[in-house]
This record gives sequence, C-alpha cells and structure tokens, in this order.
Amino acid sequence: MTQMAHVNPAGKLEQRPSPEALLEAARREEGRVGKLRIFVGAAPGVGKTYEMLQQARARKKDGYDIVVGVVETHGRRETEALLDGLEIVPRRRVDYKGQWLQEMDLDGIISRRPQIVLVDELAHTNASGSRHPKRYLDVEELLTHGINVYTTVNIQHIESLNDVVAQITHVRVRETVPDSVFDRADAVELVDLTPDDLIQRLKDGKVYVPRQAERALDHFFAPANLTALRELALRRTAERVDEQLLTQMQAGAISGPWAAGERILVCISEDPRAAGLVRYAKRLADRLHGPWTALYVEGRRSLQLNDEDRDRIADSLRLAESLGGEVVTVPSADRGIADDVIGYAQAYNVTQIIIGKSTRSRWFEILHGSVVHDLVRRSGNISVNVIAGDAVAGEPIPKKTVRTAELANSLDPRSYLIALVAVTIALGISVAILPWLGIENVDLVFLTAVVGVAVRYGLWPSLFASAAASLCYNFFFLPPIYTFTIADPTNVAAFFFFIVMAVIVSNVAARVRTQAVTAIARARTTESLYAFSRKLAGAGTLDDVLWATAYQTALMLKVRVVLFLPENDAIALKAGYPPEDTLDEADLAAARWAWQSNRAAS
Repeated sequence: MTQMAHVNPAGKLEQRPSPEALLEAARREEGRVGKLRIFVGAAPGVGKTYEMLQQARARKKDGYDIVVGVVETHGRRETEALLDGLEIVPRRRVDYKGQWLQEMDLDGIISRRPQIVLVDELAHTNASGSRHPKRYLDVEELLTHGINVYTTVNIQHIESLNDVVAQITHVRVRETVPDSVFDRADAVELVDLTPDDLIQRLKDGKVYVPRQAERALDHFFAPANLTALRELALRRTAERVDEQLLTQMQAGAISGPWAAGERILVCISEDPRAAGLVRYAKRLADRLHGPWTALYVEGRRSLQLNDEDRDRIADSLRLAESLGGEVVTVPSADRGIADDVIGYAQAYNVTQIIIGKSTRSRWFEILHGSVVHDLVRRSGNISVNVIAGDAVAGEPIPKKTVRTAELANSLDPRSYLIALVAVTIALGISVAILPWLGIENVDLVFLTAVVGVAVRYGLWPSLFASAAASLCYNFFFLPPIYTFTIADPTNVAAFFFFIVMAVIVSNVAARVRTQAVTAIARARTTESLYAFSRKLAGAGTLDDVLWATAYQTALMLKVRVVLFLPENDAIALKAGYPPEDTLDEADLAAARWAWQSNRAAS
C-alpha cells in the first residue's frame, strides 16, 4: 500500500490519499462485507470467551441482533451464565467414524442473517464432511454475506508465530490460523492477564479439571512460558494496531509521523559505511522496540554505478533483510533524493531516519547540493540521525563471480571527436546562412549541435561541444573576427549569454537522455520478466519450469547457468543454459561439496 504525493504549483510536496486505502475503506463502509472483531489472548483461560460474551450482551442491550454460532464454555459456570438471554443457533450433528460430533451450523446462521454472530475458537478444525476444513474459513464465508463476527484466538495459533511458540513451550500447535485472517480484522482486542493470576485461575479449577491442571502447570503453563507468550501477544496486537493506524493515515492523506510508535528508516547508498548504518538501525530498533526499514532510492546515478557499488548496495540490503528489517527500493521521482525519502517516511509514519554523514567536499555540496542537509531541513517532525564516518567503519566487498554489462565509457574519444565534427558542421551552416539571417540567428545553429550531442552522447561530450561552439562563435562571428578578443561590450554580453545558454541546454538535454535510457532499461526488464511469467504459465512439467528459469537467468545476467536439485541424498543436474555446455568433474564435485556443506549447516 502506497501513499501518493505530488508537487503543487508553489513547489511544495503534498500528500494524496492512497487509492488502495480508500478502496479498502469504501469496501468496509458499504456493508456488503461483515466486520471481524478478534479477541486474542496469550494462553487458554485468560478470559477471551468471557470478554466476547460480555461485549455481546452490551451490544444486545443497544438493540443489535446477536446470535451464538458456537461458544465453548468448558464447564465454566461464570461463562455459561453469560449465555442466558442470547439466542443460540443449534449446532448440526456430523457422523465421524461412528461418533456424532457437533459443529457450527453455517447454513443456519446464513439463513438467519443476524447482525453479529459469536464464533469461538477461530483455529478449530472442523469434522470431516464439513463444507470447510477450518473454522476460520466458515468465518470468512459469514463475512462475505455481510454478517459481523466476534471470535477468539490464542496467540500460539497464529501461523507466523508457530515456530516461536514451539521453541518457548516445547509444544507444537497443530491448529493454526493464517496471518492474513488476523491482519484483515477490523478490530483486534487483547485480553490480558498476568501469569500469576492465570496460574491461580488454573489452580482454582477455572481453566482445566484438576488432573489436566497439574500437567499444564508443569509444562505449558510454566511462569516463564506464560511471560514469553504474553509478550508475543502484546507485540503482535501492537503490530496490527499500527497497521490500522497507517491505513487510516494513508486513506486520509495525513502526513506523518504520528508518535504512536517508533518506526526506523535507514537510507542505503553505495557508500562503504552502508553496512554499518544497517547494524546501527537494527540496534536502535531493538532499543526502541519498533519496526525498521532499509530504503534505497534508485535514481539517475544508479545507471552510472560500477559493479562494486551495485554489489555493496545489494549486500547492504541483504544484510538488512537477514537482521529482520524490511527492504524497500523505490524509483526516484526526479525531485531530489531527500524529497523521495521524506515522502516515503511521511507515507509510512516513520519517526526516525538514519543516514550517513556526507564525505563530499564543500565545493561539491555547493555545486550539487547535499542530501543530508536537505533531509535535515525538510524532515519536519521526523528525527534525523546523521552517523559520523568514524562511527561506522566500512567493509570491503568480496569479489563477485557475476559481472554486469559494461556501461558506455563517458571518456570515449569517439564521442568527443563526433562532438567536434558536429560543431564544425554547425560552423559551416552558420557561415552559409550569415548573409541572409544575420549574426543573431547563428547561435541557434550552434545550440542545435550542442543539443544533438547531448541527446546522443550525454553530458560531458555536450559540454565539450559547448566550449568548442563558444570559441567558434567568438572567433568567426564576433568583431574583430578571426581573433579571440571582443571589442564591443554588447558583444561581450552576447558571448557570455551564449555560453550560459549552451551549458544549460547541454545539461537539460543530457538529463532527458538519462531519463530516456532509464525508462528503456526498466521497460526491457519488465518485458523480460513478463516473458518469463508467460513461460512459467505455459510450463506443464518441472523440467519445463527449470529450463525456463535457467534460460531467463542466463539471458538477463549474461552468465552460464546450471540448476541442481536434491535426489536420493545427493544432487543431480536438471537444467542448464546454454544447453551445449557441459560441466567437468571439478565443477560437479564443487557443487556437491557446497550442497553437502549447506545441508550440514542447516
């Protein structure tokens, strides 16, 4: 989800509502899709079902039409008492291996069409023969019919936290709910209880029967486990609330940051200190307990970077991803890197930006500007952390086996020779038209030559053409002719005006050329990826997929590609491009050794 930005006539950056956020808000307001409220807890027995029933009874007093689809009281008297006065849709009986099980009557609820239905235990697995294998799928169907749903779930049932919970409790939870269901909830309410209070409830028999309670106290309900699960529940709920805040900000075109929570943004470039910036952002995010993002803005300079600079950027982004940060690459809007960073930070409610201290000279910053200074001046309420060079040591980038295509050499003597030829041709044309059009139109011919050189060969050859054209204009057309002196002050002004115009025109034309080259490169990449997707869509077997992958990788990276797959506790060569190439025994042995090393490490 992105927030749009545009520059008004006054040159000020303004925010526009995100189209995705507006569509999502409109979809929810239309009422065709029900709203989902999830009561989440750290462990069984914290009171999720009790809280859900209490809120349902309050809504019923307000006049809402509420029914109970399924509520598991587990024999708790205080919970059963809250069911009094609520309409209960009878459950349907399902025959499963000679036993009769009771499941929620989905069709009965849909035909009844209440405003709110209570559905306990979202992660429940339905009996065989039910329309949906999981209860959360029943809930999704109810929502599509415009019925609002109140439901409950424990944090250990969230799919992305399943492995973490297993490491904490040494119990693998088999019934899970996809994170997408949790993230699409309109409201998430945390039902919290301290570990001591929960253990006391367990001892009092308010969670399990005495025999089950004793086993639970020795395993799942250990104080350390409950504390860790409670922290997971708090963090996951806070993340969901933060996402809701971000969506509302984007739908309302509200500029950030809102200090509801810390969000860190670290700016990545080809600077050798980029890896240190990433580690600093990780440490800061850990101290502030907030999410963090590594951002790289891809502008015109990206086309001029060499292989080592590109490798450094890629390594820094991979490092950020491995440390748990989000990695984002955005194209520059050609209004300045600082504006691109500020626009992203405001759209995603970033509270702190990290950037490396500039190592450019004072003259460079005067001529080209400083991203750091612009960022500090325009950041508004966003804090900017400028990290000094000695605080973040650079690291050498290892040699890569893959090389990208060489860029055109800006010092190619042929481009300067052609620029000189273009100026010579312009000189001949100017001499020819001088008797008819006068000296005031001669400069247009030279400027046309400068533009042509800039469009074809870039900035530096066009500046060379500008210098040559200025000398020719002075030598052949400004009195006294055939000298580099200028007698008339009016002609002096005209000469310097010509120089300024030539430099400006060459810069503008070179920038247009760079933008065109960038657009063409992106279009070719998009075309290649689209062709690759068509190949994959038409692939009928695994061999077709592997061959298409090898072919497309070799085509885009201009390298030789071979693909291996595990087979019978070994690896086998499955595809390669070019197809006529073969691997020798040394290559095969190296591939097997690498596979075995990775397998042993995992």
